Amino acid sequence: MRKANKRMIGAFVVGSVLLLIIAVMVFGSGALFRLSDKYVLFFDGSIKGLSVGAPVIFRGVKIGNITKIGLVYDVEEKKVLIPVVIDVELARVKGFPERLGYPDYKKLVEEGLRGKLEIQNFITGQLMIGFDFYPDKPAKIYDIIKDYPELPSLPISPDIFEVMNEIPVRKIADDLERTVSGINRLVNSEGISELDTTLRELTQAARATRLLTEYLEQHPEALLKGKAIPKGE
Repeated sequence: MRKANKRMIGAFVVGSVLLLIIAVMVFGSGALFRLSDKYVLFFDGSIKGLSVGAPVIFRGVKIGNITKIGLVYDVEEKKVLIPVVIDVELARVKGFPERLGYPDYKKLVEEGLRGKLEIQNFITGQLMIGFDFYPDKPAKIYDIIKDYPELPSLPISPDIFEVMNEIPVRKIADDLERTVSGINRLVNSEGISELDTTLRELTQAARATRLLTEYLEQHPEALLKGKAIPKGE
């Protein structure tokens, strides 16, 4: 009986420790307290530059992230659509008079809430999803995926890709490479010692000029008579 009791006690202790570890991980991450909703948006064009983990913003303020990107065929319209699942943190909106999110999100859609692609980084071409209210834009709902509530998106503007294509990425990279090479040559050559000598000479010249200026302020007649030479020299 004593051996059995020891085994039971040992199992109880191990189980308690495991539960404690799990509790610390869950509660420490705040997963149970984060108010979040998952939604899906559909895009009917290329979303090159958009990736999982990219931010979701509302008027420049981050409110969530992209969690999933896929492909789905719309039988009715006979075209391939790109569903993008987002995870929105509702706790970021403070002091809102009404509840945000599911199941009351449709009211926001009626007021003009729409999502669209925006440029996140001009150099790398990364995109993100930005939300704002566009009451004059119709809300297109596909209702294909039932796992998440759907938010409408605006059509992809070709201008967003034209802007990125016009960015001289190659020229910027070449200029940066030349700059780095120039710095390396300066550091690894005699340029540093020459620069140090030049700076010392400039410092000495500035000191001499300052002393001369101070002397002339005290002895302005020296401009006409020259500097007086002390007796005995």
